[in-house]
Amino acid sequence: MKHKLSFSIFVYFFILIFITLGVWQLYRLEWKLNLISEINNAISSEPIEFNSNKIKNFQKVSFKGKIDNEKIIYLYNLNEDGEPGFDIINPINIENKNFLINRGWVKISDKSKPFITNNENFVGIFRAKSKSSYFKPENDLANNYWFKLEDNDLEKYTGLKFSKYIIYLNDSNSTKIPKPKNISANLSNNHLKYALTWFSLAISIFLIYLYFRKKNY
Repeated sequence: MKHKLSFSIFVYFFILIFITLGVWQLYRLEWKLNLISEINNAISSEPIEFNSNKIKNFQKVSFKGKIDNEKIIYLYNLNEDGEPGFDIINPINIENKNFLINRGWVKISDKSKPFITNNENFVGIFRAKSKSSYFKPENDLANNYWFKLEDNDLEKYTGLKFSKYIIYLNDSNSTKIPKPKNISANLSNNHLKYALTWFSLAISIFLIYLYFRKKNY
């Protein structure tokens, strides 16, 4: 009798854990949906004036800055159709702070073309720089062939230190080449699937428990 009670406690303990995990995933789902909505609203809203004290991820801003045309960075990347090419990235100084501005994507065959701009008025979206992947090749600074925006390589190449935020040019009417990137709230959201998985495990264990209990009593 004691063994049966211990087994029942053991089963109910795991069922409770799985239900708790399922409920937690539902809370995470609500948080993620609110975050995606907040990001989409920020991206689709009118730009605000640049303020160095109010920078946040996915904030759309209008600003005035001087682009460094001497230090163009060619970052290997794929476009929306999966075609290989380069993101054209420049250092830009805004109110005495150094940022990187992603002006858009070009084909590999366009790498030799000069992408010089004297424009000083821009609209862009701030995005926090993602962590470098260990699986990407090392940057070839001598040939200006980049695979990741590592701080040490950026400082070697430009002599500057940059904000953790990259500005993505948002004025798609300014030029066709480079083609500005489409920034969206493309965040993974599998919390509902995870919640259903935990709840399914809880139900399955409970049904199996009832089967063996009926068989042995």
